[in-house]
Amino acid sequence: MHPFILGITGTSGSGKTTLITALLPWFRAQGLTVNVIKHSHHPLELEPPGKDSARFRAAGAAEVMVASPYRYAIVRELADEAEPTLDEQVARLRPADITLVEGFRREAIPRIEVYRPAHGRAPYYPGDPSIIALATDTRMDTVLPCMALDDIAQVGSFILALRDQAAASLPASFDDSQSHVGSVCA
Repeated sequence: MHPFILGITGTSGSGKTTLITALLPWFRAQGLTVNVIKHSHHPLELEPPGKDSARFRAAGAAEVMVASPYRYAIVRELADEAEPTLDEQVARLRPADITLVEGFRREAIPRIEVYRPAHGRAPYYPGDPSIIALATDTRMDTVLPCMALDDIAQVGSFILALRDQAAASLPASFDDSQSHVGSVCA
């Protein structure tokens, strides 16, 4: 089974993380398992300096696992290795019904752009063919399917329709007659 991967993109402060966070309980209520991969351009510090796991890493461990009865985390030092691709990162996760990705903009995956014109930043969608839909808080003049950013059921249903189309090996397009129901797009 090939995992269904969908990107959530948008400029800084547009609400990508807020949208993903709102979608997770909605998907869970549908009985689905969702993984999330967040890319960062900053160094990751997952443990405070001085803690045992940080000390092991600083002393030269290639990987350090911190485990508890509630969760575990693996921190791997890349040293001179290339940054893993999105496919390599997805392969590290347990199987899920959906994997949502924030970041990895150079990877060829379909994306929903979170766009808020009031932020004063240009949208990505006119120049980014990976963007297949918008989640926005205003009316937009575009041929792309649009959804109200605060209508989590609409956004979630759209994602499920995409997943179902991908599973049926159909093109990852969405029927426009369905996409504009309750839409904020012009």
